[in-house]
Amino acid sequence: MASLQFDVLVVGSGLAGLTTALHLAPTRRVAVLTKRSVSDGASQWAQGGIAAVLDAKDSMASHIDDTLVAGAGLCDLPATRLVVEGAPACIAWLRELGVPFSLEEGELHLTREGGHSQRRIVHAADATGAAVQRTLIELARRTPNIHFFEHHALVDLIPGSGIAHGAPACAGVYALDESTGEVVAFNAPQTVLATGGAGQVYLHTTNPATATGDGIAAAWRAGCRVSNMEFIQFHPTSLFHPDAQSFLISEAVRGEGGVLRLPASAGGHRFMPMHDARAELAPRDVVARAIDAEMKKHGLDCVHLDISHQSPAFLQHHFPNILARCATHGIDITREPIPVVPAAHYTCGGVVTDLQGRTDLAGLYAIGETACTGLHGANRLASNSLVECMVFARAAAQQITDAPDPAAAAALPWRAHSAHEADPGEIARRVEGLRRLMWEHAGIVRSGDALERAAERIDAQRRETEALFADARLTRDLVELRNLVQIAQLVVRSARSRLESRGLHFRLDHPDSAARATPTLLAPLAE
Repeated sequence: MASLQFDVLVVGSGLAGLTTALHLAPTRRVAVLTKRSVSDGASQWAQGGIAAVLDAKDSMASHIDDTLVAGAGLCDLPATRLVVEGAPACIAWLRELGVPFSLEEGELHLTREGGHSQRRIVHAADATGAAVQRTLIELARRTPNIHFFEHHALVDLIPGSGIAHGAPACAGVYALDESTGEVVAFNAPQTVLATGGAGQVYLHTTNPATATGDGIAAAWRAGCRVSNMEFIQFHPTSLFHPDAQSFLISEAVRGEGGVLRLPASAGGHRFMPMHDARAELAPRDVVARAIDAEMKKHGLDCVHLDISHQSPAFLQHHFPNILARCATHGIDITREPIPVVPAAHYTCGGVVTDLQGRTDLAGLYAIGETACTGLHGANRLASNSLVECMVFARAAAQQITDAPDPAAAAALPWRAHSAHEADPGEIARRVEGLRRLMWEHAGIVRSGDALERAAERIDAQRRETEALFADARLTRDLVELRNLVQIAQLVVRSARSRLESRGLHFRLDHPDSAARATPTLLAPLAE
């Protein structure tokens, strides 16, 4: 088994991973592992923008309050303060690097999104994530101390109990090199998981195909606690079209006056004011449930988001990407509404961390969507995720830089190479069945009976998958199936334990919120 040694491993090449790598590169030799190409993560897909208090009429207290309201009582106040107060410096850093944010009369153009009481969303037209990622990828590739390993899929963490006075620790990762089909040991005293979320566990998602919860699942297997995994954010407005692959229609469309209507066949009227006083600017969970209710009530496949009252010039300036993408599917948003449907969008829970991104294992950090920092609580406020990536990446990098490196432990050899390859078609069928099961039984609206049925089927599938994993030759598809089944089990177990409705978690059999808000916490040793 090949083995490579670095000062720090960063698993994931989105905003969280690249920000961490760039801040560590002046003093550390860093490996960045990504299971596909560097630009294939979810950060690239982010449209809306980055929330930061930059206007004189806005305030840190207002941004904190908006975050706490959206989080429905479960936000961690210190984490929220850390992110909100660190946001302006992150925007300044990105501007110094040359990210081409949208300007108005020479100043940053600030838009408003659902749940925000002020205009505070910095953006690059309607493709903010792509603009940020292009800039960071170009810089990282020019940085001598950053070494990229593309098409290397995280398999498991390397245990390192001897490097932390006998306490559980991480000594690196085992990764599948797809070019050779072999497992490579990447050894390092410090490992950062920045693998993103787990939207692919659902049938409909705005996430890229890479979002299979790899970091969360690997950390759980290694002994890390996870928290709030039941809180899956369903973006209310993904493009409904057979060829669209759940293309996201940004929150900013509603922020700039877009309204939700029923199709003409169902009356064509606007419906959000009947569900919430904030109408289209209500938080995402409220809007997603309203759309879901209207679709079920009228037997619809989608609803309509109408921004056609704005001028073509306005739409071209603010939403060029959305306008162009819809046009490729025959939809002229300057003259007609956009058909939309909710889709799994963001994993609010994840690996438990402190304010420096440290997990339960010595030498292991988790940042970005992989982590549960406490910022998002029961529902993420729009455009808080990208800034969380940067604030916690900087905090983790500082902690790694300041702390003395423990001695790295050598990795045990990976198991013998198997000649047996699992049927790719069978793996695909298992993934499809799991995603459909999660959509139908653990989606936007849940119940105890549905969750119990899901749990029984997922438990059986996990046993089957672990047996297959132990026997078959490793492929990326098999690794992802294993992780998706693990994620599904964590989501359902968390949802079954929360006997109330709060934020993104809505149960028909427990429609009210409990008097006291408490996070869900799962520990592997309790299995």
